[in-house]
Amino acid sequence: MSKLWKSLLASPAICGAMLFVSAAAFAGETPAISETSEPLVMTNTDAQVENISQEQVMSQVTSVSQLSDVQATDWAFQALQSLVERYGCIAGYPNGTYRGNRALTRYEFAAGLNACLDRVNELIATGTADLVTKEDLTTLQKLQEEFSAELATLRGRVDALEAKTSELEANQFSTTTKLQGQVVTVISDVLSGDKVGTNITDKNTTLGARARIELVSSFTGQDTLFTRIQTNNILSPDINTREGNLFFAGTDGTNDAFIDLLYYAFPLGKATQVKLIANAGAPDDVTSTVNIFDGDGGFGALSTFGTRNPIYNQISGAGLAVNQYFSRNVSLSLAYLAAPGVANNPAPKNGLFDGGYGALAQLTVKPSDRIAVGLTYINSYKQPLLTGSNAATTDITNEAFSSNSYGLQASIGVSDKFVLGGWAGYTNSRILTGNRGDVDIWNYAVTLGFPDLGKKGNLAGIIVGMEPKVTSSNVTGLSEDQDTSYHVEAFYQYKVSDNITITPGIIWLTAPDHNNDNDNVVIGALRTTFSF
Repeated sequence: MSKLWKSLLASPAICGAMLFVSAAAFAGETPAISETSEPLVMTNTDAQVENISQEQVMSQVTSVSQLSDVQATDWAFQALQSLVERYGCIAGYPNGTYRGNRALTRYEFAAGLNACLDRVNELIATGTADLVTKEDLTTLQKLQEEFSAELATLRGRVDALEAKTSELEANQFSTTTKLQGQVVTVISDVLSGDKVGTNITDKNTTLGARARIELVSSFTGQDTLFTRIQTNNILSPDINTREGNLFFAGTDGTNDAFIDLLYYAFPLGKATQVKLIANAGAPDDVTSTVNIFDGDGGFGALSTFGTRNPIYNQISGAGLAVNQYFSRNVSLSLAYLAAPGVANNPAPKNGLFDGGYGALAQLTVKPSDRIAVGLTYINSYKQPLLTGSNAATTDITNEAFSSNSYGLQASIGVSDKFVLGGWAGYTNSRILTGNRGDVDIWNYAVTLGFPDLGKKGNLAGIIVGMEPKVTSSNVTGLSEDQDTSYHVEAFYQYKVSDNITITPGIIWLTAPDHNNDNDNVVIGALRTTFSF
């Protein structure tokens, strides 16, 4: 091979083969150089073809002086000049460079060699054989034999790549939109407990499903138009309190399909992300909830309480969210969402700014990849909590009330297999009608996560905490909770395949509704999630 290499350097035609590689050459065809061709490089591992540049190859040069990075003092200058004048086998890039110092692989050399062989054959066929010496032809023949295996392999890889590309083009859903979806099926029942306030009458095993179809579109490569269509007939077991309710449950148990979420997100500069939400925005759409178990109902925790700090549930609907990234470790989230069913309602005390709303500000700090801390403030109007005791979740009918909530969330990856987390939340709600007073509501939780337990992709979790509890009240008819109920939840998310997970779990409520007179309640659930 060393002798061939010396011969190669002595031959202008072969020198050009080393220095010129085009997309057409990869296919073993006569190079058709144009402004739409792109230079490619073939590696020798797994037949991977990668673009070496986003710039396009320019048309055939007629003089070496057109190449700005080639000087008369360069060792290959005479060879390049000869190739231009004798063989017409040189092309550069649109910016007028040649990039002759770039490393050359055997596959690139084989492709360039084949391109110049075709050019030599063309010269012979057109009666200009005098431009090609006998020595050139001898060297070319030896090189062709030397690289015959590479050329055959290269052509086979390109043929396979073209076939795959054709198949993708024929079966793609859209050039701008990705189609994805999820189906969550749940079997649930009350396994233990007969009395919470009154007798628990709904103790039947139920089967429900939540199905989602999502369209993720991008028009610039940096923006996202997200559309989700959903149907959901899952209902939480009715235990006469909102404690222990299932996060993925619907509201009416029907199979009606509707647009569950619609937003458009786009960057505003390098460090600012803006999201315009037209329908059903949720806390995890506007900020990080700093909880490894927040899987939006399809993954992670089973209960609403275990999914995220309950104060987050006071913000949902339509509006605007902005995320400002000061660095990869610090970000600020700001959001304003009008309550569901309010933004599009022109009736008095409704609309985007005159009805119920939630406004969020959160500072998220990530000192390392394993540690995250969130400091959250939420101001809301007519937005009750979604889980907790009956006193803490009471929606005061026909009365205006506002709330100020403060939350601290943290997640610490102690190791690759163990994540310690938790939160504390405080809410002060004031009855504005007649200035009737206010209530204080507290909640907290400690979470233990075990990623990849038993198998990569699995997740085991334990949540222990106190669901929202009214600790003080001076509102007539709304008493504080006298006792303390504890929420204990355990689940094991098992990854059957890349598209299917099965999650059995239990939720144990001591003294439900923060009342020691009630029976302890155990809720069992088996969730199966299908994703595509």
